Amino acid sequence: GPTEGLGKIIQRFPQKDWEDTPFPQGIELFCQPGGWQLSKERKQPTFFVVVLTDIDSERHYCSCLTFYEAEINLQGTKEIEGEEETGLIQPAEVFAPKSLVLVSRLDYPEIFRACLGLIYTVYVDSLNVSLETLIANLCSCLVPASGGSQ
Repeated sequence: GPTEGLGKIIQRFPQKDWEDTPFPQGIELFCQPGGWQLSKERKQPTFFVVVLTDIDSERHYCSCLTFYEAEINLQGTKEIEGEEETGLIQPAEVFAPKSLVLVSRLDYPEIFRACLGLIYTVYVDSLNVSLETLIANLCSCLVPASGGSQ
């Protein structure tokens, strides 16, 4: 079948728009410039930044870290030489892209890359840290004035 699909937002923080910062509509279209395609092999994570401009000419810097997750066949049945075995989980045959995106009005790509790398590590390694808590801590960090030290 076709190996290209459409992206969708699975989870976002904050869950509701802040009064002065609406969520960029259609951001999932910019996460995979080449399209949402399955892969037969796990690809290395990639990072890039997209600059979106809203209707008020405000810039939004969207830092994107994309990685590939195994898609597991959970249908539960497999036929082997005319016999049906049930309850088997088949090994991954394809890998699907998943993107972590950090949207900001500030242009600090290396800092955002490090933040997304931290979130990615906690997620992939299933560390005993709540993603909500981690992201809340990152959002509460003070950002230095432009031209100052990081």
